[in-house]
Amino acid sequence: MQFHLDLIEDKVEFFEASSLAALEKKIAEKIEQNRAILLSVHSVTHQMQMDADGHKHFSAVVHFKAK
Repeated sequence: MQFHLDLIEDKVEFFEASSLAALEKKIAEKIEQNRAILLSVHSVTHQMQMDADGHKHFSAVVHFKAK
């Protein structure tokens, strides 16, 4: 039996929430998890949209890269 490990060099994750605070919390948790596998944040893109009822919707894309 062979055991082979591959390193993750790039990882892109998508997040969404109904408030900016909730979105920040989700991203912070994922940053800590990815730090354990030696990935750091390369870039963050975020966006806010309003639906027809006036409710805000926040989303973000975080690109993680190997250190």
